[in-house]
Amino acid sequence: MNSIRPTRHSDLVVLQQIELAAGALFRDVGMPDIADNPLPTIEALAAFQEADRSWVTVDDDDQPIAFVLVMIVDGLAHVEQVSVSPAYARQGLGRRLIDHVDAWAVEQGMAALTLTTFRGVPWNGPYYQRIGFVTLAAEERGPELTQLMVQEAAHGLDPAERIAMRRPTRLHR
Repeated sequence: MNSIRPTRHSDLVVLQQIELAAGALFRDVGMPDIADNPLPTIEALAAFQEADRSWVTVDDDDQPIAFVLVMIVDGLAHVEQVSVSPAYARQGLGRRLIDHVDAWAVEQGMAALTLTTFRGVPWNGPYYQRIGFVTLAAEERGPELTQLMVQEAAHGLDPAERIAMRRPTRLHR
């Protein structure tokens, strides 16, 4: 079974490659603009890594095949990005990373995980709903999560297609 470990600085270029490959799948659902979004910079990825809020799933050769980036938003663990190399898709790696973040959030004393995602993309909103996330109404979002969604819209993400979701950590279910 593939293991999860903290991201190392030497992994960051591989994370960009995973993001590029995973992002290309948006072309298949008619969202080429998302597929063409700029990659996260090494500096941005390093900020998560240096803050100890980035983990990778690795293959048997200790090479990253999936990753998760986490922010703290409204005092909760906010899943900023989960990406799985398409060659390893549909093997539960994303869910394992989310569960890893859940365990980390419990250690930090956080009650829930949040994220923002596309409402109708099969591996976005519907997927997160299957693993226990619920869509938040606007009035259920904290101020930082609300501001994050405003920033997403300012960067060209259609607010009508975006949702915020929340899942209680395992200790709060």
